Amino acid sequence: MNGFTGTKYKGGTAKGKRSRSALRALAAASTAAALAVPVTAATATAAPAAIPPGLSCDTGKHAIDDYTGFALCRNNGSQTQTFWVHLVCGWSPDVDGNRVTLRPGESGQSTAHCAGLGTGIGEIHVHP
Repeated sequence: MNGFTGTKYKGGTAKGKRSRSALRALAAASTAAALAVPVTAATATAAPAAIPPGLSCDTGKHAIDDYTGFALCRNNGSQTQTFWVHLVCGWSPDVDGNRVTLRPGESGQSTAHCAGLGTGIGEIHVHP
């Protein structure tokens, strides 16, 4: 008899034990699913793209708005180049900025804006 409630213990499998074993089974299944994903697929998307040869670029988020990103580039090469910024926007679709064409020695900026319903900018890439 339980001294606190005055009820009698009826025995059987405790509800907590069933919950723990269900959680263990779920954890084992999710671990197996995670291990089944090829390692190359995860690392291929995580690596940032290289800046095109001949361009030197600074990238970042707008000082006041975490959803606006930019690429400010200078053409140090001997040929005209075109570039644009690409933002990885978390839950929202990724976006590309305006195309900027630079002659040798010129500088320019491409900007883009992630949708406000997402999680903001996750990565910033410069594309040729």
